[in-house]
Amino acid sequence: MVNRGFSLIELLIALTILAIVAAFAVPSYGAYVTETRRSDAHIALIRVAQQQEQFHSLNSNYATALTDLGAAGQSAQGYYTLSLANVGCTTGYVGCFQVTATAVGAQASDTACATLSLDQSGLRSATGGGTECWP
Repeated sequence: MVNRGFSLIELLIALTILAIVAAFAVPSYGAYVTETRRSDAHIALIRVAQQQEQFHSLNSNYATALTDLGAAGQSAQGYYTLSLANVGCTTGYVGCFQVTATAVGAQASDTACATLSLDQSGLRSATGGGTECWP
């Protein structure tokens, strides 16, 4: 008589191995997704900075509100809200701005890079203590 199935022990061993692999893979995948979503903020910040430069070339100053640029208050995929501040200039520029992206919704768990900012000189910054917030 030929035995054509799996024994209960073989099945339990396979399920145990699968559970161990899943225990490592799921958190790693979640961290990867969180890191990948940061590109939504990068794109939005660079887009607003470009719009600011276009506005500056036409008006000789930077816009004080996102609506002046026709920009939305959130990133394209909705993982970040955007805000615009006209900070004091200490670098000799005619005008200054800083655009900030703050993580919301599913991305709010990204405490390592809670906010990402970009200013008129291209200086990139982040809050939350993460060291790899910008590429």
